[in-house]
Amino acid sequence: MTPVHHTLTILGATGSIGVSTLDVVARYPERFSVYALTGASQIDKLFQQALQFKPRYAVVLDEAAAEQLRARLRAAGSETEVLCGADALIRVSVALEVTAVMAAIVGAAGMPPTLAAAKAGKRVLLANKETLVLAGQLFMDAVSVSGAELLPIDSEHNAIFQVLPRAHREHPYAQTLRDVGVKRILLTASGGPFRTRSFDTFAAITPVEAVKHPKWSMGRKISVDSASLMNKGLEVIEARWLFNAQLDEIAVVVHPQSIVHSMVEYADGSVLAQLGEPDMRTPIAYGLAYPERVDAGVKQLDLFAAGRLDFEAPDYQRFPCLRLAFDALRAGGAAPAILNAANEVAVAAFLDEKLSFVGIPALIEQVLNDCAGACRADTLQDLLHADTQARESALRRLG
Repeated sequence: MTPVHHTLTILGATGSIGVSTLDVVARYPERFSVYALTGASQIDKLFQQALQFKPRYAVVLDEAAAEQLRARLRAAGSETEVLCGADALIRVSVALEVTAVMAAIVGAAGMPPTLAAAKAGKRVLLANKETLVLAGQLFMDAVSVSGAELLPIDSEHNAIFQVLPRAHREHPYAQTLRDVGVKRILLTASGGPFRTRSFDTFAAITPVEAVKHPKWSMGRKISVDSASLMNKGLEVIEARWLFNAQLDEIAVVVHPQSIVHSMVEYADGSVLAQLGEPDMRTPIAYGLAYPERVDAGVKQLDLFAAGRLDFEAPDYQRFPCLRLAFDALRAGGAAPAILNAANEVAVAAFLDEKLSFVGIPALIEQVLNDCAGACRADTLQDLLHADTQARESALRRLG
């Protein structure tokens, strides 16, 4: 089989997923080339990436940062053109030359270019949770209409994708999970840094403690989400849309070793799992090379060194964010979008030391009560309006 060559736009190139993607790309220059790299605030890193990978475009959101990057690239003799603004993110995601888009911008800001890439029929490597949380039905409809390839990059969803029947994972809306003999999807969660911490001390948790994930190296926002288990809640909502799953077909299993990345339970009693070292280069390489497999540079899994694999039920009292995510999915409509927006505001406030760790789920629940019944969810504009309303509600309550 002749390897397929992909020309990539990497949305969020300076984040942990973007950096890992470029590590894999660098191993296979004959298979992957870079059309565009995008970043927000880490201009030094984006500059170095542009020099190494020579993209046609580099995109930033701030004009002052764009001018700075242009000057530095020009002085270095680079031919990379610097673009600026949200519209530029969409432009480099739908360009004819682009065959695959790594969607790794954190937060709701990553949704418009990711949706545009799906509508343009690209291979979408989805690492942006908010796209499906905010607009799951609209996004999956766009994938269906355009014929885009959707490959999940979150380690858990990627694991599920790998062990589902191929016919279902490539055309999930042609049949239900039960039609292909699947009983349940089992999403694993590490439990984060506070899995065994005394609940009486949760109010005293600091941002420094919350961003120290025991297994994964991630950005600050997603690290806090992992500590609160909201990250797993968002993944539950993602799984519903990615795999055409009903609420009672999704379960969360706490697995602190993060070696079993997720499992699929079949009707005959079989449970198929994908295992590996906790390294995001594995799902990234899988998505880039699919349906082939390539060496991702990941350390070989040593089960003898691991010694044991533990599993336990999630504690919804300690981690109410997970319960709120299930509640929002059950409520439907704009509730998941409201949940996500309120969480983004709450986490930002926590990181700025303006809200306690236990205040995060409390604020989210208040905003869901404020907004859930008042917001429509028929169009993308409706959902973006719900997002705005939720943020305003959260900020009012914080104020």
